[in-house]
Amino acid sequence: MVKKVKDERTELQTQISRYISIGKDYLTFKLEKKKGRFALQLITFNPIHEQSFLFHSTLADSELEAYRQMLKYVKFHKEEESSYTIQWMIIGENQLHTSYFRASNILGALDKLYFKRDPNSITVFSVMLNPIS
Repeated sequence: MVKKVKDERTELQTQISRYISIGKDYLTFKLEKKKGRFALQLITFNPIHEQSFLFHSTLADSELEAYRQMLKYVKFHKEEESSYTIQWMIIGENQLHTSYFRASNILGALDKLYFKRDPNSITVFSVMLNPIS
């Protein structure tokens, strides 16, 4: 039974990686049990500026259901959420970075940018809602 869960989890992770076209080396799946439920966070790593961002999080009654919800999200998130471009800089550095997020609103995009980060560690220069194509 444990092997079956592990095999399905691995397969779901592989499918998620394929749908978002990011190699497994640049994805982290963080699973935590909270109050009897499973919280799964999908975190991406950008090797250009060496920063991590929240891609999406799910909450489910089982580990596998959390992964299934994540797969469903990555398959359909383009139709459900808006695309935002955020230009930002790390405090003390001189390089402007541009990152792209999908979220239901500007605050959601900023939450993904600030994920596990001190809000005072970066300066946001612009947040732009991208045109629908």
